[in-house]
Amino acid sequence: MKDVIIACDFPNAEETLAFLDKFKEEKPFLKIGMELYYGAGNEIVKEIKRRGHKIFLDLKLHDIPNTVRKAMKVLSALDVDMVNVHAAGTVDMMRAAKEGLTRADGTRPLLIAVTQLTSTSEETMQKELLINAGIGETIIKYARNAAEAGLDGVVCSPLEAGIVKEACGKDFLTVTPGVRFAGGSVDDQKRVTTPGRARELGSDYIVMGRPITAAEDPVEAFRRAVREFVG
Repeated sequence: MKDVIIACDFPNAEETLAFLDKFKEEKPFLKIGMELYYGAGNEIVKEIKRRGHKIFLDLKLHDIPNTVRKAMKVLSALDVDMVNVHAAGTVDMMRAAKEGLTRADGTRPLLIAVTQLTSTSEETMQKELLINAGIGETIIKYARNAAEAGLDGVVCSPLEAGIVKEACGKDFLTVTPGVRFAGGSVDDQKRVTTPGRARELGSDYIVMGRPITAAEDPVEAFRRAVREFVG
């Protein structure tokens, strides 16, 4: 099932809830990132869930396996639907994340891994991170590591969704930021495309922030994204 996730990159609960109040009919899938989570904590997660939204808790954990395992055990108590780690943290770390996230009854949120941020270009990756492989090759390797660790999918650019599917199978999820409406600003993203093109390339979920949250009519912008991506 394809879905549009709105990135609620607001600094506090008040602005977030004021934004959500605009939606009278829909209950969009929402991403809570570091800015909002660090500013408002677990209470904003609980309030958004109380309002009936699905939540992608985007904290990108990256630490030694034991630390990530313990952190995920804490997050598993929140009623979120998706969480993530950095794939660069190794297969062992990702396995530990899954172990910590899995509750006693065997249930857990979807667990995905970030491959390379959509703000990272191949030139930056090679010059600053000293990763000499091409960005596509690197993303495929990270995705295969995530699959080996038992994760459900990865965060990648929609431009790489197809090669991830080819490498890891059609059921391996691709969650893709870096999506903008045709003719819109790309802001600080490097590897971007439109909702319609993301669908064609194999994205399962697209994540859109400013094109929706900063739109003159956020509800209509969300509906446009759904029309173009889901159909």
